[in-house]
Amino acid sequence: MANIIDTATNNGSFTTLVAAIQAAGLVDTLKGPGPFTVFAPTDAAFNKLPAGTVDALLKDIPKLKKILTYHVVSGKVLAADVAKLKTATTVEGSDVKIDASNGVKINDAKVATADVAADNGVIHVIDTVLIPA
Repeated sequence: MANIIDTATNNGSFTTLVAAIQAAGLVDTLKGPGPFTVFAPTDAAFNKLPAGTVDALLKDIPKLKKILTYHVVSGKVLAADVAKLKTATTVEGSDVKIDASNGVKINDAKVATADVAADNGVIHVIDTVLIPA
């Protein structure tokens, strides 16, 4: 099995996310032992952001790091566990809201695919980029 970065890279739907992780200098962390739970926005999710947002973030590394670490929870939290939670504290330090009443939503992002296994954690594919308050 591959680590979170290699799993995301091999998937092909996360080129923007992987590029952002590389720009923010977080590759070694997410290739580390973890375990981590990553709410991973697809390229389509990044495309929903206003024009120029991704380019602006790639030039503002502290803000980019804040947004990316807001997509990561320490530990391996599988879908069955996520569904029992109301919130989860991210590596960034803020909480995300979890709503499992109709599918699973993390804040306003729908979980499109849950439990993508990696050897140092798990990826849950989401359809919207999470922005911390």
